[in-house]
Amino acid sequence: MKFSNTLIYWQLQNNRELPWRKTKNPYFIWLSEIMLQQTRVAQGMAYYLKFTTTFPTVFDLAKADESTVLKMWQGLGYYSRARNLHFTAKQIANELNGQFPSTYKEIIKLKGIGDYTASAIASICFNETTAVVDGNVYRVLSRYFGINTPINSSAGIKEFKILAQTLLDTKQPGDYNQALMDFGALHCKPQNPLCETCPFSDSCVALEKKLTKELPVKEKKVKVRNRYFNFLVIKTADDTTILSERKGKGIWQGLYQFPLIESDTIIDTETLISSEKFMKLFPDETTISLFNEKEIIHKLSHQHLYTQFWIVETAKSSKAKINWNEIKKYPVPVLIANFIEEFQLKSN
Repeated sequence: MKFSNTLIYWQLQNNRELPWRKTKNPYFIWLSEIMLQQTRVAQGMAYYLKFTTTFPTVFDLAKADESTVLKMWQGLGYYSRARNLHFTAKQIANELNGQFPSTYKEIIKLKGIGDYTASAIASICFNETTAVVDGNVYRVLSRYFGINTPINSSAGIKEFKILAQTLLDTKQPGDYNQALMDFGALHCKPQNPLCETCPFSDSCVALEKKLTKELPVKEKKVKVRNRYFNFLVIKTADDTTILSERKGKGIWQGLYQFPLIESDTIIDTETLISSEKFMKLFPDETTISLFNEKEIIHKLSHQHLYTQFWIVETAKSSKAKINWNEIKKYPVPVLIANFIEEFQLKSN
């Protein structure tokens, strides 16, 4: 009880004014929780306001086409979140008559919702006594109790969930959960935690044993894979280009890209134009130039993409059906969005 009382008192003095804190509407809480996964509040705020303005109800989001949702999500990354969000909105609107499930057990059945998000929605919106465990919570609890079980191991996930549940303030679970997450985000930060002014400093194991930099413990990540992308940016005489939607279950599913040649390493012009795919795409004469002198390294969670954008000028192409004036209408990965911005600036 002392832990929760101290935490709630801290929260009263440090409460953040956030738009999703002013509502118990599960649709808005769900939107904010999905957006803030892997995303800082400062970045997620603009997206949250844009989504709630454009899609004020779950029915509005359900009625939108996926391409529109992905375009609005552009820049937030982890696009499977947006696809799952859209899928679940349609499920709630069409199968549940717009009524969001009201218990943890039902909420967690929805696509794209795991233990953390289900716990957050159930406790904040429906006052269910279920503890949230996110990165902030792992950090606070591992430091305060001096726990070195890896937080991304199955044993760690179970141990921290049980511990969080025992600490939960059952009278105000939603407020307590939000307080604990805020405390991790604002006070018990990953780097340079504010230990000198910490309300738990007299009983924190990590502070006492000088372990704040070592905790929480994470098992080594999956090995990063290097990939080499060559995007062919077509520019015809009548100012058209080629964009196609990425299919399959890989990165950027549902987003658009220029024709892509993936190679085993960084390649030069000669290697590019002699490739089978290039010759098939451009049987007629072309002028080719490399837009970026140094390859762009785009880092994803388990992949590093070494990227070159090749400008291919040709009189005509039967596949080039998108006018350059309309290219920004399409949802594209941020890597390509940044290129388009720079390319159009230099072209004007």
